[in-house]
Amino acid sequence: MAGLTFAQVAAVVVAVAGCVTDLRNRRIPNVLTFGAAAGAFGYYLARDGWSGLAWSAGGWATGLALFLPLFILRGLGGGDVKLLAALGAWLLPASTIWLALFAAAAGGPLAIGVALGSGYMKKALRNVWGLLTFWRVEGLKPHPTLNLDTAGAPRLPYSLPIAAGLVLTLWLR
Repeated sequence: MAGLTFAQVAAVVVAVAGCVTDLRNRRIPNVLTFGAAAGAFGYYLARDGWSGLAWSAGGWATGLALFLPLFILRGLGGGDVKLLAALGAWLLPASTIWLALFAAAAGGPLAIGVALGSGYMKKALRNVWGLLTFWRVEGLKPHPTLNLDTAGAPRLPYSLPIAAGLVLTLWLR
């Protein structure tokens, strides 16, 4: 990890820990996400004073704001939202926006891979069409059956696209 700053290395460690716990338990614990955010706040406060803390809090809020709508629509778990926010606290606002964009870009192909690998692709396409139709008719709100609470659909641990987005962010920025 030559050439990475302490904050970037910390973000990588947090992302890897998030992936490990998400793959093992299908959960990303609050102690990891809130602990990582608190660590970032403390680091930037010590390094840059109150302005550093404000920038770190801004990165956290940016991550939260970008993925919270997906959680509200029941398309993303709360741990994923908190993971992005925690990484945002380390990366600061501008890089957090890139992280979210790259994570979303990585999530699509990974979701397609999960759907193809599980034989769920036709059903997934019907569900996407049904969800888009529902939103067109009912407005942007959670679908009563096409959401994370519905059993039977294969799940993509979204910590993986978030980690991929982090790698792209660090590489390209």
